[in-house]
Amino acid sequence: MFGISFSELLLIGLVALLVLGPERLPGAARTAGVWVGRLKRSFNAIKTEVEREIGAHDMHRPLHTEQPKPEQPQPPRAP
Repeated sequence: MFGISFSELLLIGLVALLVLGPERLPGAARTAGVWVGRLKRSFNAIKTEVEREIGAHDMHRPLHTEQPKPEQPQPPRAP
């Protein structure tokens, strides 16, 4: 997940239980879950937008870097 082991999660839960108490802990966990979900959706939206912009930039780059081909000299026509 975030590099947090099970024992660290257990310690965080125990401290939260002691600080918030058993009455407010479920509501706080629900609120934290909602915020984490919002953050994930926001980061995914930003990531998608950046990837789309990079893809659009990569598509336009070859169009702008192509050099026009020099015109071939026409052989002189016989009268």
